[in-house]
Amino acid sequence: MEQRLFGTDGIRGRVNAGAITPQNLVRLGEAIGFVLRSQGDSKPRILIGRDTRNSGVMIEAAIIAGLVNAGADATNCGILPTPAIGFLTRKHGYDMGLMITASHNPATDNGIKLFGRDGFKISEELQITLEQCIHSDDPCHVAFDELGTTTSSPSMAEEYVSFAQNSVGQGVSFRGLKVCLDCANGAGTHVGPLVFESLGAEVSVIGNLPNGSNINADCGALHTKHLQNAVLNTKSDIGFALDGDADRLIVVDETGAEIDGDQIMGALGLHFAAKGMLNGKAVAATIMSNLGLERALRQRGISLERTKVGDRHVVERMREKQINIGGEQSGHIVLTDFVTTGDALIAALQLLAIVKDRGEPASNVLSVFDPVPQILENVHYGKTDPLVDPSVKDALAKAETELGETGRLVIRKSGTEPVIRVMVEALDQSVAEKVVRQIVAKLEATIRADGNE
Repeated sequence: MEQRLFGTDGIRGRVNAGAITPQNLVRLGEAIGFVLRSQGDSKPRILIGRDTRNSGVMIEAAIIAGLVNAGADATNCGILPTPAIGFLTRKHGYDMGLMITASHNPATDNGIKLFGRDGFKISEELQITLEQCIHSDDPCHVAFDELGTTTSSPSMAEEYVSFAQNSVGQGVSFRGLKVCLDCANGAGTHVGPLVFESLGAEVSVIGNLPNGSNINADCGALHTKHLQNAVLNTKSDIGFALDGDADRLIVVDETGAEIDGDQIMGALGLHFAAKGMLNGKAVAATIMSNLGLERALRQRGISLERTKVGDRHVVERMREKQINIGGEQSGHIVLTDFVTTGDALIAALQLLAIVKDRGEPASNVLSVFDPVPQILENVHYGKTDPLVDPSVKDALAKAETELGETGRLVIRKSGTEPVIRVMVEALDQSVAEKVVRQIVAKLEATIRADGNE
């Protein structure tokens, strides 16, 4: 069976294993050039950026070799955040933008995120077309006189910094505010501090010494302990933790408390609504966002549009319903008034503008709701899916009845491993714990009975 290359967010995997090998990546470049040429682009133009992983140079070289061989022109803009690639692809009219990154994964992984000429991540249909081309034996190269070219454009970092500055409006100054920034030793290391400093903030920076192998290592959005300490030690007004490609944001308030994406979306949604800037009286989030967020928004006449897990699904719903705020509990915050994908720096700037505008501490601005107790358990299974068992279906239906309108049950299979994720929310913690125990026990019993461990 042919290897599936695209996952929930582009291509990702361990370096020099599976899809992330030079041979596969040369073929990916060839497929991109060939498919775009077949769609009418006689000389496709591709923009390429990367994060700080030392494998990025190898991947970049392999993809560019394939692109040039297939008659496409490649522009290398160096180390930049993922959202910058979406922005610059659309601004300069490139036919596709490629970001070489494995996001929040460790340095041993890498991957590629692909953006269309509109700046949004490419459609599933185009992913399928590219995969079919990659797996085919069809030649994708062009004649010598049709080979593509390569150029470098390091000045694009300045364009993105200028764009980020302007996102908060003319004349806005953060002078007098102290910001602590954790760049995760990743793609936001250079541009992140520049953005805040250019707007007058006093900035302390950690996680800003990338060496090719320390991206996301005990730092950034997944590991906020050092940022929490730094905020307290520097007496900062707020702390921002990026992930490796700066498309995910976790906040630390002035008390050192960690704030997740749900509270961020809540703060932004309520502020935009108060200013008459919230489109459709709705915010888009995934099925994993806390019930407390949904209840808090509903009290202000704002609906929460839930989607499948993955920021791509959130963006699709936002575009479908013209919603301009969306994201994930994990910290992907999408503000389509400005960007086409999750952008940690744009979201951080908007939050800092709210803190400045209200003259209140970050802990007040970001305390939008009291989270409803939420419990998540993973159940591993073998070849047979236990969710198709009638007794399991009955148990799930009973659990939903027990939770009623004061709770939620979410059951989903992982897209990358044989794992069923069981998430239960309930106003009463003990009820949530009991329901999770019952469902997990039923799943495990069914797996054992089927000899499916």
